[in-house]
This record gives sequence, C-alpha cells and structure tokens, in this order.
Amino acid sequence: MNLPPFNKTATQTKSAPTSLVRGWRFSLAARLSVLVIAIGVASTGLVLGLITMFPNDISLVVGICLLLLIPVSISLVRAQLRPMLALFRAMSGTVISYQDRDFSFGLHWQRNDELADLVDAHNELGSVLREQRLDLVQRELLLDSMLQNTPVAMVLLGQRGHIVFGNITARQLLNQGKKLEGNSLETILQQVSPSLREAMAQGGDGLFTVSAQTDAQGAALRTDAEEDEIYHLSRRHFILNGIEHELLLIRHLTVELRRQEVQTWKKVIRVISHELNNSLAPVASLANSAGALIERGQYERLPQIMKTIEERAQHLESFIHGYARFAKLPTPRLESAYWPEFIQRLQSQLPFRVVGELPQMIAHFDHAQLEQALLNLLKNAIESGSPADGVTLEIKSIVDGVRIEVGDRGVGMSDTVMSNALVPFYSTKRNGTGLGLALAREIIEAHGGRISLNNREGGGLAVSLILPH
Repeated sequence: MNLPPFNKTATQTKSAPTSLVRGWRFSLAARLSVLVIAIGVASTGLVLGLITMFPNDISLVVGICLLLLIPVSISLVRAQLRPMLALFRAMSGTVISYQDRDFSFGLHWQRNDELADLVDAHNELGSVLREQRLDLVQRELLLDSMLQNTPVAMVLLGQRGHIVFGNITARQLLNQGKKLEGNSLETILQQVSPSLREAMAQGGDGLFTVSAQTDAQGAALRTDAEEDEIYHLSRRHFILNGIEHELLLIRHLTVELRRQEVQTWKKVIRVISHELNNSLAPVASLANSAGALIERGQYERLPQIMKTIEERAQHLESFIHGYARFAKLPTPRLESAYWPEFIQRLQSQLPFRVVGELPQMIAHFDHAQLEQALLNLLKNAIESGSPADGVTLEIKSIVDGVRIEVGDRGVGMSDTVMSNALVPFYSTKRNGTGLGLALAREIIEAHGGRISLNNREGGGLAVSLILPH
C-alpha cells in the first residue's frame, strides 16, 4: 500500500530555519497595531482638513469622514484578514484529510508571525502522522503476509456470523480456494465435512477427524491421503472496534500426530525391550542354576526355582498381553443391541448419569468392543475431577447414524494435551497407560465411525462418538 506523495506545489514543509525562509519577524499584533495607528492618523488628518474647508458645518465634516473612512477601513481590515481566513480554511481542509488518513498535505505561510508558528506546528504534526502511517502500513503488510501464509486456517467472524477475514489456508480448506469474505459461516459449513459442523456446533475448542470416505464425496476439508485426517479447532472471542468478533483457528494435526506416534512407538519398543530383559535375564540365570543343581543331584531348590520362573513368565505374559490387545484389535463382530439394556450393563460397572431419552431402535455393533471404549471414556471422565453428577452419557439419533457423547465437568484439556490425546501411550497421569482414548478411537473407526473431543463451555470435556447406521 503506497501513500500519495507530499504535495510540493501547493504546500511546503519546513526545510530550513524560519529566519532564513521568512526573513525579519513582524508579529501579527504589531501588524494590527500599525493598521489601527494608520487608520487613526488618516482619520485625524481628514477631520482637520475638512474642518479647515468647512469650519461652520461640523455635521457635514462628520458625514464626509464616515463616508470615506468606513469603506477604507473595512477594505484595509479585509485585506489583512483575507490571507488569515484562507489559511484557516486550508487548515480545516488538512484536518479533514487527516481524519480520512490522508497525511500528504501541508500548509505554507510566507509571513513570519504567530500564524507561521501555528503552520509550522501543523506541518510537523502532519509529518509525524505521515511517518506513523507509513510505519503502520509496513507492519500491516508484514502481519497480512504472515497471516496469509501460515499453515493454520484462520477465519474471523463478525457480530452476525459473517466472515470478515479468511487466509489462504482457510480458503483452500473450506471453500476450494475461493474467497470467504462476505459469506456467512452457516453457508460455508453446508459444504464442509459433517465432523467439522459437529465440532462447530459443540462450541469451544475441539479435536475432530475427517474420514477418507467424506473426502471422497468431494466435501471441503479433503486431502489426497487415503487415511483419516485429524484437525484441531480453536475458538477465541474478542472486541474489535467496539464490536464482538470470533476467531476460528483450524490446525491440521495428522502429520504431527504421526510424528508423535513414531516417537511414542520407539519409546514403547524401548520399554518392552527393557521389560523383556528384566524378565528373561533372571529366567535364563535360574534355568542355568537349575541345570547345575540337576547335574549335582541337588533337587531340593528346584521347586522354588521353577516357581520363580513361572512367576516371571506370568508377569511377562500379562505385560505383553496389555500391549497386544491394542495392537491386535480384531475386526468388529456386529450384533443387534437394545440401547437401554446395553446402558444398564454399563451402569452396573461405573456410575454415570444418562441425559435425555435413550433411542428405542435396534443398533448393530460389537458389544464387547463398544463397551470397552465407553468404559475407558467414562473412567477418564470420573478421574477428571468432575463431580459425580457431572459425568454424563447421552445417545441421540442423527441423520447419518447415532451420536454417543460422554461428558464431564472436570478441568478439560489444554491445547497441548488435546493435540496429543489420541496418540497411543500418551498420558498425563502418573500411572496411566495412554491407551484409553487411542483404543476408543481404534474401535470407533473400525466400526466406520469417528471421534471428536471438545472442551465444554463452563468447564469439562465432551467426547463424541459417531456410529453409522
């Protein structure tokens, strides 16, 4: 953005000391005083001359003086005030230009008086405002360049839900590269994936998954990958120019999650290797000792040695089984289920409150797997610090399936924790395995559904599971 050049023909900035530019200083007060004295002297001379000519007719003398002096005095005063009035009009015009953020105009006053000082101060103000404007424009260009080229999709909403700003990433993500400004968010959401619409409807921050099937149908938020893509939605409210605005940030987390998964799997391999060594080393040592005792015919210690080997083997089997259960999740076996009976079995294992009416229709899913997923989510909700009546479960029928939501009134999740929540073995608990949410995600996606996480307004977390019909 370039500002118009400073007008050098009609105006002039101070480029040299006032004494060199304007010469000898003759103040406004002195000039007006000289004008008054000159009028007074002229009036006195005229009166004396007329009295000499008409000594016996004073009224005639007064009349002639008034007829001559009033027009002359008015003309002289106007001659002195005309440039001042022009200066005031010009100054008023430049002030209006400043209000319109046009700082390219200045004033020039040839006389060296008090008005010259006012003009100099006015020009200095314009120069400062012009420099500040140029600096602000450069900063705005830098900020706009950063916002447009950031990999995070940014959408700024006005008071009525209309899009005020959308960067390049947001256009590509939500509107096939087309302009977003001027459209309503509701219109744009009609063409995006259902998971994003659900995340927007939840309110607050959230984590949602876009399935490859949704991308194949041509909806927005699509990628060229065949695997599901994970996004993080962040919402912030603030006041701009006295009007409330909402800023939406959509960050693509799939690549970062994959990188975190690789690092996590490396850590898991190190843990498994360490645990195997801790079990196999003493087993090998005990087996060697048992062999030596048998050669010497000393059988008294053999039962104790065999019992120790059995204990270490059972511990190792239990340890490996816990990891294998996640890594080898079987294909779901879909069976008919009646929601009230299914929820009743869950309530016999963990306490929670059912919100709303349960659907009366028959559902089809793997009983054991979905029960395990919901138990993990309910256990996380109970351990979140939520009050007992704050742990809830809601099941609702939607257009494309069934929506199961597990909610709590705990502390929720920070952006860092939420961005890693679905990574296997990632946990903020000291004794946590980090498999609860990851296993729930694997189970739901194996059923052809999707999972999303959202911080709830008023505190707490809501985990939504979408199961297709």
